[in-house]
This record gives sequence, C-alpha cells and structure tokens, in this order.
Amino acid sequence: GRPPALPRLQASKSMRLALFGRGWQGLSHEMNAFPPLAPFVPRSFLPGAADLCSLSELENYFGRLEQELHEARSTAALEAWLGHYDEVQAAMDEVRAERYIAMTCQTDDPEREKAYLEILTVVDPWRKARQIGILRAFCHHPCVESLPESYSVLRRSVEMQVRLFREKNIVRETEEARLSQQYQKIVGAMTLNFDGREQTLAQVGKVLEEPDRSRRQRAWEQIAQRRGRDAATLEEIFDRLLALRREIAVAAGFRDYRDYAFARAERFDYTPEDCLEFGRAIEAVVVPICREMDLRREKRLGVDRLRPWDLAVDIEGKPPLHPFRTGAEFLEKTEKTIVALDEELGGLFRLLRKAELMDLENRKGKAPGGYQSTLSEARLPFIFMNAVGTHRDLETLLHESGHAFHTLLARTQPLYAYRSAPLEFCEVASMAMELLAAPHLGEFYGEEELRRAQRNHLEGILRFLPWMALVDGFQHWLYTHPGHSREERANAWMELRRRFGGREDWSGYEEVLRSLWHRQLHIFEYPFYYIEYGIAQLGALGLWKRSRSDPRGALEAYRRALTLGGSKPLPELFAAAELPFSFGRQNLESLVTAVREALQELEEAP
Repeated sequence: GRPPALPRLQASKSMRLALFGRGWQGLSHEMNAFPPLAPFVPRSFLPGAADLCSLSELENYFGRLEQELHEARSTAALEAWLGHYDEVQAAMDEVRAERYIAMTCQTDDPEREKAYLEILTVVDPWRKARQIGILRAFCHHPCVESLPESYSVLRRSVEMQVRLFREKNIVRETEEARLSQQYQKIVGAMTLNFDGREQTLAQVGKVLEEPDRSRRQRAWEQIAQRRGRDAATLEEIFDRLLALRREIAVAAGFRDYRDYAFARAERFDYTPEDCLEFGRAIEAVVVPICREMDLRREKRLGVDRLRPWDLAVDIEGKPPLHPFRTGAEFLEKTEKTIVALDEELGGLFRLLRKAELMDLENRKGKAPGGYQSTLSEARLPFIFMNAVGTHRDLETLLHESGHAFHTLLARTQPLYAYRSAPLEFCEVASMAMELLAAPHLGEFYGEEELRRAQRNHLEGILRFLPWMALVDGFQHWLYTHPGHSREERANAWMELRRRFGGREDWSGYEEVLRSLWHRQLHIFEYPFYYIEYGIAQLGALGLWKRSRSDPRGALEAYRRALTLGGSKPLPELFAAAELPFSFGRQNLESLVTAVREALQELEEAP
C-alpha cells in the first residue's frame, strides 16, 4: 500500500502504516513495547514529545500552521510552510498507524480496539475539519500559482480534496471506518476445529492443496459453514455501508457513489467506462483460456466434475509445495532470492530484516490479508501478512517487498505526497517483484518444483484477471443500483459470476457461491479499490516480458520509475518504466500471448 498523499483526509489501505515488528514471532501484546525510530529528517516544527492525540496540543500546532500560511508572502515562504505541514501530517499519520496496526495484528484485544477507535471517533473528525480549512486557504494563497511545475500533481490533488469535502460527511466517514473495523474483527475471529485443534481458516485452507480429495472436501465444507455463520451479520454491515456511502456521495454533489469514489481516488486518467471495457476485454480474451485450463485440470485429476475443492491441488496429484518450515528460513531464503535478482534490492530487504519491520505469521485474532505500509517520519516500510507455510506466502512476501522497495527508493522525495504513488503504479512495484524474482526461487525449490511454482504463478495471473473483473464489475453494479435488495445483490453477483467464472460445479453449494463476495475485504473496506490490481498486473507483465530478453534493462526501468514516487501523473510513471499506460484489448492480448508461450516452455521442459 501507499501512505496517504499529502494532505489526505481519509484512511485507506495506504494508511496502514508501520508499528515496530517482532519478525516471525509477531507483535508484543502491549502496544507501546517498541522504541521509536528516529525521523528520517529531524523535526523543525513539532516538539519531539508532542502528544498528537491531544486536541488541545493539536489546536496549538494547527493554529501555528494557519498563522504561518497567512504570513507567507513569497513562493519560498510557501514552500517552507509546506515542509512544516508535511511534518505535522506525517507525524499524525504515524500515531494513527501505530494504533491501527496494533488493532489489525490482534483484533480481539479490547485495549487495542479502544485505542484505535479513539483515533477514529475523536482525533480524525477534529483533524478533517481543521485540515480542510488550511487546504482551502492554501488553494487561494496568492503565491500558489507561482509554485514550480513540480508541484502540479500536489496542487491537483489538494484541489480535488477541497472540492469533495463536506463537514456533514465527517460523522458518516467515521461510522464507515468503524463498520469496516467491525468487518475485520468478525473475519479475524473466524476459526474452526479441524484435525483435533482450533485453527484459523487460512490454516485449514492449506488442506485444499492436498491430494486427498475427500479431505479437501471436508476442509472446504467446514470453512464454508464457518463463514456462513456470520453471513447475515456481514450482509447487515454491508447494507449500512451502502447507505452511508450513498449519503456521502449525495452530500458532496454526486449522482451516485461510483462517481464520487472515482473523484476521491483521483482517477484523472481513466473513467468508469474504461474499467467496464477492460472487463469486457478480459471476458473475451482471458476467460476462455481459464476455462480451457479448468478442462485440462478436470481431465488430469480424473474427476467427472470439477468442484470448488479441486481448484488449488496440483493437477499431477503431487503434495503441496512447502517452500519453508520456519520463519527464519523463510526470511533468509527470501533475502538470498532477492540478492540473486539484484544486489541493491537485496540490500534493502536486508535492512527490513535487521529492523524487524515485519509481522508475518497467521494467528487467531489477526486481521485478514497482507499489506505493506510506511512509517511516515522514519520513511521505512512495514510488512504485514498471514503466513502459514505455503507457496502463496512466498509470493505474498515478494509482493509486499516490492511495495517496500518502492517506499525506500522514493524516500528522498521532498514532499510527503510524492513519497507514495497512485495505487495503479504501487501495485506494479509489487506484482513485478513477484514475476522478476520467480526465476531465482531455486533457494526454495529444486528444478522440477521451481517449474511447477512458475507454472502455478503464471496460471494464477491468468485466473486472477477474471476475478478482478468480477469484483470490479460487482462494485459498479452495487453503487449504481441504489435501494437494491439483498436478493437482487446476490443475483447481480451470480450474473457476473456466469460471465467471469470457471467451469467448476457448485451444485449443492449455491448459497455459498451467492455470498462468495464476502471474502473480498476490498468490497467492504475499500470500495472501488480493485481495478488498480488489474491495471498494474498489465504493467508488471510488461516488465516481466521485457526481462525475458533484457533482464538488466527491465530492472533498471523498474528502479528508475520507483524512485519517482508519486511526483508524476500516472501515465508518466508508466512511461518512466518504459510501459504503455493501456488496458485495452490489444495490449492485453499481447501480454497474454507471452504468458501462454512461457507456460508452453515450462510444459515442454525436460
């Protein structure tokens, strides 16, 4: 994820900033058990001991910012003021993040929940109201037009935030964040008894890769049953989120939440129709290939019907890939893999290991998913994930390491806003790292297993694209059909599933399929944040395609683009990586052809 661009008002995936990690062992139960890291640049405006959860202290700091802005009489003075504003925002985001990360690392700890909710319900509402006044004054400052061209991306962002702000929406946004936290709490608490012991759903999910079909079915059914126990509660939460989001959009002057969400995400370079057209291209180009792969899987497994519990097992009946047994082994071999790819990037990963800026293990009470975010003042990344010992864990750590490299390579950008990038390009950094590192996974596997891992990865990319189109298309439907019923919602999901789904037979489990979208946390927490993965996947494939013939050139383009952070518009970031900013059918077909060729090579290898 990326940190919030200066001066973001709302939390997003990118605001999951760093708490100091304890590596594989996870976080201490006590939130304040870690010494602070030094700021990358010493503070010049805030005192070192500032209490950034005290509204009286914050009132003083914001009052000083307002006064400084009013007294700035030159372009140089305005730039100096922006430095002070950056400092306050980064420091506040760091405090907010410590509590957020503590909560996600242990969602069943009432003290962590209470501390995070204090930020949501007390500090954030106060901050939003005061911050927008400052931003509005900045937009109308007599020297703002004379700022250098390098500030143009920042100015565009600030102007959009000022345009969207409505004070009456603060209470709604606070409730929206609270409901999202409740979703995390519910999902994080899901466990079941399997093999005679309590396990998380992710831990039981490893069984879906095992050759024993009856055991896979039993695991899959128990996972589905456990999710089903909370399905009605999740539907209720989502109904409330839908209503809140529509109120937010209407209050801001938009006809529906989709238009509002595109504006809030600052999607200046593409439209809702572009997203739907991308989905249609995937339906035409990729879905038939995925269904061909399903047919091949069905025949190789020797089953009369492919079922939902048949989708993760190896088609040759081989046991699951186990790339590591311990956390220490996981980290050591990942570092060697990245060093084999590139010495400079390997050094950056070594920095993360030494600073223990990771919390990797899956455990009861931990929020779902994985992410990388930035400790704002130290300008260091933090990686959160739910590892259980699978190959997917390895892909996830490489993915989040790509985000971490982005953070570290862009850390010298002078503006806080520019030390992060648009999400569409942030995900190029992460997805490309998965692909570029794939040939070097010999640290984890022998030759045969390595080919198997590479094949699974490339096939997984092809399978991901229809899922992305399904999730994105579903959100378009959700927010352009206000007042719909739960039945209508499920029917819309099923219709999209018909367009983008595979060949597997869900007979007897139709209700599970109708609520399958509950598993996608973005739909609950980050509405309309999913198309970014599809756009970025094309960029990552473009770098991978080049690396097959020019590995050094691809790496240089990758690093060069990442150093820019968010200082350029999205199409220019793609151009810096020597990639087209295109998610039309022609570019898609070219990249998919390269993937199929690579898969054929792996199939024919001795």
